[in-house]
Amino acid sequence: MIISILLPDLRCGGAERVMLDLAHEFVRAGHEVEFVCMQARGEFLGEARQSFSLVDLATPRARHLPLALTRYLRRRRPVSLLAAMWPLTGIAGVATRLAGRDIRLVSSEHVDFRHTPSLRQSERWALKRFGQQLYAPCHSVVAVSQGVADSLQEVAGLSVERLTVIHNPVRPLPPGLMTAEDRRHLAGWLEGGMRLIAIGTLKRQKGYDVLLRALADLRKRQDARLLILGEGQLRDELERLAVNLGIADGVWMPGFRANPGTFLQHADVFVMSSNWEGFGNVIVEALAAGVAIVSTDCPSGPAEILDNGRYGHLVPPADAMALSRAIARMLDAPMPPDLLKARARSFRPPDKAAQYLRLLTGDQN
Repeated sequence: MIISILLPDLRCGGAERVMLDLAHEFVRAGHEVEFVCMQARGEFLGEARQSFSLVDLATPRARHLPLALTRYLRRRRPVSLLAAMWPLTGIAGVATRLAGRDIRLVSSEHVDFRHTPSLRQSERWALKRFGQQLYAPCHSVVAVSQGVADSLQEVAGLSVERLTVIHNPVRPLPPGLMTAEDRRHLAGWLEGGMRLIAIGTLKRQKGYDVLLRALADLRKRQDARLLILGEGQLRDELERLAVNLGIADGVWMPGFRANPGTFLQHADVFVMSSNWEGFGNVIVEALAAGVAIVSTDCPSGPAEILDNGRYGHLVPPADAMALSRAIARMLDAPMPPDLLKARARSFRPPDKAAQYLRLLTGDQN
């Protein structure tokens, strides 16, 4: 059985990582997987090409995708199509209708549509006006958290019956050896008193300005040092803020690293300071590493992953002082690593892939 997975590209994002992990499990279950990308580019391209078939539709603009995808569906004739991320999920519904074939379509949404500034006004209008029709060809619409499901009901008018909540699978990467260059560059963090770590793109969504202000407050009382793994457009702004706060000597931003487990194993507390999320894969990665967690209770995902505070401290978004106090409490009394690792096993890829396969194949056994 051919399962096609539709993505914009294979850049290093949470949804892309999820789709790759699901694809590996689909193959283990005996299915053939083919990635279909608007553009064949991104950091995960090598992994995808090594393990799966890959089709480059060479359509940089979404408006060209319906016809390109329709031609692909008519030629390749997949049994099932898993489309990830709006607007591809809506376009996939149009293309399956144009293809005139009996294709089992499952759409997977990874953002809370109520809190996504990148969603253009025209897209919000389209979702509000035509959401039910665009998703109508889907055999199911998967939301990666209950918050995402709630947003689809509110913004797109989808009924509860149309939605299935499947938390993201997260495959913990075994910690590797830190390179000599990283070990030299991060020596101040590694040799510090209390080591904090945050992981994610340097963008407004992640609330790193609040995290830096929290660190400045925390450092008035103890030697805490922060490592941020990620790259993005706010690097210069965040570096200036760290200087202005007087904490530049306690902050390291080495850029993106493919295996966060290598660095998590040295951390005392993982901190997520996001203003919004769809799920929050890195929280599960921290759980799997047995690292204590402090997170904003942002929409959507962290509270679901941490079971409303059972597995980590939750604080309001955009509150630096509350974040600082929660980090201090966690440093003083961290949660047992075995408890956190047990929680991480709730998000095992084989279990989540089985849930997706029931939708993609129609086999409910």
